[in-house]
Amino acid sequence: MSTRLLFFAVAISSLVMVSEATAQGTAKPVRVAIVGLVHGHVKGLLSALPQSKDVQLVAIVEADAALSKQYADHYHLEQSLFYNDLSGMLDKLHPDAVLVYSTIKDHRKVIEEAARHGVSSMVEKPLSTTLEDALAIRAAAREHHVQVLVNYETTWYASNDEALREVAQGKLGEIRKVVVHDGHEGPKEIGVGPEWLPWLTDPVQDGAGALFDFGCYGADLMTVLMHGATPLSVTAVMQTDKPEIYPRVDDDATVIVRYPKTQAVLMPSWDWSFARKDMEVYGVNGYAITVAGDKLRVRYKGEAAESVMTAPPLAEGHRNSLEYLAGVLRGTVKPENDLSSLPTNLIVMQILHAARQSARTGKTVDLKPLAP
Repeated sequence: MSTRLLFFAVAISSLVMVSEATAQGTAKPVRVAIVGLVHGHVKGLLSALPQSKDVQLVAIVEADAALSKQYADHYHLEQSLFYNDLSGMLDKLHPDAVLVYSTIKDHRKVIEEAARHGVSSMVEKPLSTTLEDALAIRAAAREHHVQVLVNYETTWYASNDEALREVAQGKLGEIRKVVVHDGHEGPKEIGVGPEWLPWLTDPVQDGAGALFDFGCYGADLMTVLMHGATPLSVTAVMQTDKPEIYPRVDDDATVIVRYPKTQAVLMPSWDWSFARKDMEVYGVNGYAITVAGDKLRVRYKGEAAESVMTAPPLAEGHRNSLEYLAGVLRGTVKPENDLSSLPTNLIVMQILHAARQSARTGKTVDLKPLAP
């Protein structure tokens, strides 16, 4: 073999080895910092981190020293991980990404600061409390060439993934109606912690009550089902059925999102008799109804009855938020217009902003595509 051929053989072999190592999860973990401990979903993250081969926790930023100690003791975390200043931590460590568990109102502030340091962000849903903040977040991401991703629990449901695939493959035909139920008995009723409940039930810190807390799930799924199209209009009602518990925000809402040939009905609530996150998709040739995280009830035109199917497992790189984030930062996963992407979540914010406005005014709000 000539020297040149030997060189190419070695190069190809090296590339194959790197590719195989990445596929097997042996690529270098991405370095992440948690910002904020006031969002209760951080508990699930801290439980998942030790099992993840995709990310490495390098810092936690939290201004409340007592809350930091509480988490350090419970999860046996080294004190050296904790910082009380975001900018100082970014200057010193420059992680690959921040995982944001602050109030929703603080998302913009954290994302902009991280972006100035060239650091990407993944925030808990929804993206922001206002459309103005969402647009500012997009501007920061563009200016500093960073990723901004939004984490929804339902993104990692195989049942939702299969429902989206059924639509994409045309099995249900043209979609006419989508109904999405999301919520639980209420944050106080399910025991949300004292660091979380005050801001979750504050219309400024959270954007609204159940409308923003759970309406974002359906708006997110619907935006992907509609291939990123802006709705024609949004009509919404909000009410507070438990004013003695939630005097400042809604605990129940219904949102109608209208497209040229399709309607979505979003039903976010803190008044369900039990926790639920399920979706019904009706097309001209059939329907798919998600059941829990991995099953669907389906029926296609010509069939006498519906059947229950188990959704196939999620594809590698899309099985959970940490794996997905690592894939995006490594360049092996392209967010484009998926459930976590910034373009999708700009439209989600359009829908939520319009729904809040509609409920307050009692009028339907017409929408136009955002300026690119």
